Amino acid sequence: MSHTFHIPVLGLGYSIDTPLKVARFAISSVVSIVDDELVERMRKHHCTTNGITYEPIGVKDHDSRARRISAYLNLLDHLVNEQMETMKTEGFVPGSDLCKYFEILPPDADLKRKYEDFMALPSGDIKQAIGNVLKGKIKAGSIDVNIMSKVDKANYTADDEYAGDDFTDALAAMRGFEESKLKSSVIISAGLNPRLYAYMEKCPSFYPLNGAASKKIILKVSDYRSAIIQAKMLAKRGLWVSEFRVESGLNCGGHAFATDGLLMGPILEEFKENRAALYEDILIIYLAALNGRGLTIQHNPKQTVTYQGGIGTAEEHRFLIDHYELDAAGWGSPFLLVPEATNVDENTLQALVTAEEKDYYISNASPLGVLFNNFRHSTAEQLRLERIQKGRPGSPCKKKYLCTNTEFTEKPICTASRQYQNLKVEKLKEKNLSEETYQAQFNAITEKVCLCEGLCASAYLKNEILRPRESDAVSICPGPNLAYFSGKYSLSDMIDHIYGRIDLLKQVNRPNLFVNELRLYLDYLKKDMETQFEAVNDKKLKYWKKFSEQMQQGINYYKNLIPNLKAGKEELIRNMDQQIVEAEQLLTALVQPSSTTV
Repeated sequence: MSHTFHIPVLGLGYSIDTPLKVARFAISSVVSIVDDELVERMRKHHCTTNGITYEPIGVKDHDSRARRISAYLNLLDHLVNEQMETMKTEGFVPGSDLCKYFEILPPDADLKRKYEDFMALPSGDIKQAIGNVLKGKIKAGSIDVNIMSKVDKANYTADDEYAGDDFTDALAAMRGFEESKLKSSVIISAGLNPRLYAYMEKCPSFYPLNGAASKKIILKVSDYRSAIIQAKMLAKRGLWVSEFRVESGLNCGGHAFATDGLLMGPILEEFKENRAALYEDILIIYLAALNGRGLTIQHNPKQTVTYQGGIGTAEEHRFLIDHYELDAAGWGSPFLLVPEATNVDENTLQALVTAEEKDYYISNASPLGVLFNNFRHSTAEQLRLERIQKGRPGSPCKKKYLCTNTEFTEKPICTASRQYQNLKVEKLKEKNLSEETYQAQFNAITEKVCLCEGLCASAYLKNEILRPRESDAVSICPGPNLAYFSGKYSLSDMIDHIYGRIDLLKQVNRPNLFVNELRLYLDYLKKDMETQFEAVNDKKLKYWKKFSEQMQQGINYYKNLIPNLKAGKEELIRNMDQQIVEAEQLLTALVQPSSTTV
């Protein structure tokens, strides 16, 4: 048994080199491979730091995006392997990485118990022999990668001709992973991309050519239905989903893909009840597809289910794994307060440490048109407001990863760009709107912020590789759960908190993660009703009705769950029953005024 948690992807730059910091301790983490410029600059930085010859891959070189990604992932793999070999040469000296490896394992890990027994032995040949056996047992955490399927910009040649489907951003990133030496997983997030799935069918590493696939596929999903649809689509292509990574729609960091009022408790219950049947259904399709390709397997593949989003205590961590029979759980945003694990510049780190609950909010800041978790005290948000005050809203668009809008131009541009916002505001001025309506629409236009630059800036600042005249404005997208953590933590402290050896939130009045998510969905529904009510139509009314009904079903589920948990779970559900009742009252009050139509 290794760790029962992983560190999910954290923005673009925040976890770009997290494997170099945690993989040697058997902790799996996820690297974003959206931004090949970031990847290339971090490759140069780590080559220089480690005395490795750096051979640049220019942006105009053939297939540069895929090649940059492969080269960086290969470097991570090489450096982590070096770290592991170095660790095996260490003595079992308190404070060493070797001792730390065993000390931070879960309390009930067999390897941890053997280590503790070993350390109690007197010095001698027997102890040395056992120590060598223990060293032989250590293994690195997985270096996994994340591809947002919808970040799939078309690319063009120097002659301004379309480079072809194989060179769009998502497909080139997938090729970079496929051609790397990593034996790990790609996490597909942000929905379904048939073109990407078709390309993955061409990737040999996902097939059991030598008995087992060398690379695996993980789907990040927000509900059970999404998992079924996507897994079956992949299985028909002979591609096996090795893990469903279930993430809360709103109680998470980064982009927030809200469900239609489906709450996490019932979603996880559905996975628990149908997990075996889901596996069998997908397996039949998968084996048939392999057979059509002339491929066979000796053993049926494994499939795991994990959860991430808003977990804050050891009690919640254990409950999720035990009650819903999960294989592990993800802890993301709290690691932003762990300098040993992530790239958060000192200014942003101090702002996070002193932040309050109101400083974290769901916004429409993302150019993707998807809800985005935002932080009021980020320097990127401050810069956005300053530009508006100066009459120059929007950002210079240099990287163009999120260019999707063709409202004013033939080629897509980004809605956070100065070009788009100027065009859109000029169009708005022609409408002769009331001052109040104009301001509301102006705010909606100018709320979009450049994420391509902002989500990398912190990594450049922390590693001291920010270029002259390059923006140092930092965007950060922590989940709302981070509001309850208020300190800089060591890696050991955070892991001890996850496993209940210490309690970093001992003096904090924090609601249960299910209650937190329920409140977020209530706020989401309320905001949607307030902003849309004047232009309401039958479609929107049906949506609100479905949303509120599914929330009520979730509330009923929690009401039935609480009595079954009370024995030994008092800390987990403290005040939860009363909070659920209060949430139900808020939901009722929200929908009653429109009860004749909603």
